[in-house]
Amino acid sequence: MMRDGPNGLRFIDIENAQASAIICTQGAQLTHWQPRSLQYPVTFMSAAAQYHAGKPVRAGIPICWPWFGPHSTDKTQPNHGFARNLVWSATEPVPSAGATRLTLVLTDSDQSRSIWPHAFRLECRMSVGETLEVELATTNTGSVPFVISEALHTYFLICDIGAIEVQGLDGTDYADSANGGRRKRQTGAVTFADEVDRVFLNTEASCNIIDPLLRRRIEIAKSGSRSTVVWNPWSQKAGLFADLGSAESARGSWRQMVCIESANALDNALTLAPGQHHSLAVKYRVQAL
Repeated sequence: MMRDGPNGLRFIDIENAQASAIICTQGAQLTHWQPRSLQYPVTFMSAAAQYHAGKPVRAGIPICWPWFGPHSTDKTQPNHGFARNLVWSATEPVPSAGATRLTLVLTDSDQSRSIWPHAFRLECRMSVGETLEVELATTNTGSVPFVISEALHTYFLICDIGAIEVQGLDGTDYADSANGGRRKRQTGAVTFADEVDRVFLNTEASCNIIDPLLRRRIEIAKSGSRSTVVWNPWSQKAGLFADLGSAESARGSWRQMVCIESANALDNALTLAPGQHHSLAVKYRVQAL
């Protein structure tokens, strides 16, 4: 069901026997997913979330495209690209094997070409059920090659950032964005005692978030992705975000979130020739510990 939300944003509510989800047509952004079998959502939404045209919500799965992070040459351009700031067209949700499928589409326009001078078709395909499947599919519809970096910037709800660990990246090299981009190698599981902002490179591995307090394992299995980003801003940096907040006691604060992003970033950026297609796909599933 399509409905109007705050400040002119439009949302699609999905309810089926397996799960509920909410998708904003701005940015093709899923803001909520909760299987019926779970007491709490899988995705995080900040208690201080804001709803504005041209700006993603601090929740769910914002899309980073056609660049990840700051623009390489023009710092006035939007961080993480423009796809998450524009309104996508949406198909009617359809039932499929107990889940609900939905496709949202963005193509080049005068607005996009004023920022990035290329012709493209971008599709975000979702399957909402006991598992969540998200696919970001890029096609170069122009006559010249272009370079993209991309990410599904997924925010997960956790009980406490100090109690969790992220498995699956042991032995992987990463760029430490919290330490000037220095290159390091991960040893063991990723744990959190301060800001973590790491772009793990040349990895196609699945990851697991182990949350002993919520007693669940969130499984993140991906394809078409050679980078994984792990991020939590910790207290000082969280306070710089008006839509996140730094109060440790506030429900939905930085202590209750971690981002695990399936990406193609930095060294793993992609070049697409005219007519070429690329798909980044992720499947999310939750199991009890």
